[in-house]
Amino acid sequence: MRRVHVGNALSAFGLGFTVPYLYVYVAQVRDLGAVTAGLVLAVFAVAALVVLPFAGRAIVRRGPLPVLLAALVTAAVGALSLGLAGSAAAVLLSAAALGAGQAVMQPALATVIVDCSTAETRSRAFATQFFLQNLGLGIGGLIGGHLVDTTRASSFTLLFSIEAAMFLLLVVVIATLRIPRATSGEGAAARSAGGSWRQLLRNRAMVQLCLLGFVLFFACYGQFESGLSAYGVEAAGISPSVLGTALAANTAVIVVAQFVVLRFVERRRRSRVIAAVGLIWAVAWGVAGYAGLGNGGQAMATAAFVSTYALFGLGEAMLSPTVAPLVADLAPAGMAGQYNSAFALVKQLALAVGPVVGGPMGASLHLPYIVTFLLFSLGISVLAVGLGRRLTPVQDQPSLEGSRVVARGGVPAESLAA
Repeated sequence: MRRVHVGNALSAFGLGFTVPYLYVYVAQVRDLGAVTAGLVLAVFAVAALVVLPFAGRAIVRRGPLPVLLAALVTAAVGALSLGLAGSAAAVLLSAAALGAGQAVMQPALATVIVDCSTAETRSRAFATQFFLQNLGLGIGGLIGGHLVDTTRASSFTLLFSIEAAMFLLLVVVIATLRIPRATSGEGAAARSAGGSWRQLLRNRAMVQLCLLGFVLFFACYGQFESGLSAYGVEAAGISPSVLGTALAANTAVIVVAQFVVLRFVERRRRSRVIAAVGLIWAVAWGVAGYAGLGNGGQAMATAAFVSTYALFGLGEAMLSPTVAPLVADLAPAGMAGQYNSAFALVKQLALAVGPVVGGPMGASLHLPYIVTFLLFSLGISVLAVGLGRRLTPVQDQPSLEGSRVVARGGVPAESLAA
């Protein structure tokens, strides 16, 4: 598990070098224009949506390690090619490879973490992953900002080369792992289902969790760099430098609060924690509304806008030890890869739709934008409470494992699919 976390942090560190500067690199440094830059961002989403439906079955049949290694090599090739590409076609093909590799990495790495952890340690494992991921992204972005020079394409080639090297370093780390595969009975059960989406869709708790996940990612992550940024600039008069400060505040809250929050959520019902996140994000949207629609002056608007991102970060820190472990606990034996891939697919759909809906609204329909996403956040709370009714006591609160109440009346986690 330690090696997985170190490798994951290094790959996030590599991503931090390039993610904030991708648009500038394509549109200005390579002089391919805003349309091509926009297509590159769209290609990332499309590539993910194409490969993720097949990733789960591959993980179930082959195990997470071979799939993860293939994804890392693909992402490394895509990153290096992107740093060297000079034409629109080369840039788009490189982005497709990088996007596909990154997309498959998510469920494969999540499945490795599931296989390396127990029900008791899983929440802490995913919280650590999220913490290190954000720390790596933040440090990588900070260092990359000092290396980048928009007048020299070679400086961007260096950034993409570092990103590729980090992926390959994770390949070396992952190649040293030895994770026990499922027993023959479990593997046969998974293969007989054929990684079946039909079996997953019969699991009503998982379907409801996917719906909840879509709303979570649509109403938060899908707005960070699209609708909320546009709203901040157009309605609140926020400068680009303040946008950077707001994103830094989001990362800082996650890094500082993650393990403090973990102690709070570990012994509480997961459904209630997610419901609380919905309420926190509703407050965040209210604060954003004050930033753009209030009359407190520019200093107050700036403080409110930065606070909005900080509140989102607090909610993210509460979700990281809650949602991903719940996906794993809902999966029948041998099917964690399929369930992780399904949830990753839902996430990518939300991240693709979120900017399309939120971007135009945030730029021009300021009050409707705030009201709409405030209601979506309250909807998170409603969906979470409903999900709690479909979970067994141990699935909703793993700390109950072995308690007298569960021993007498609880339902084993494995029985949920039935």
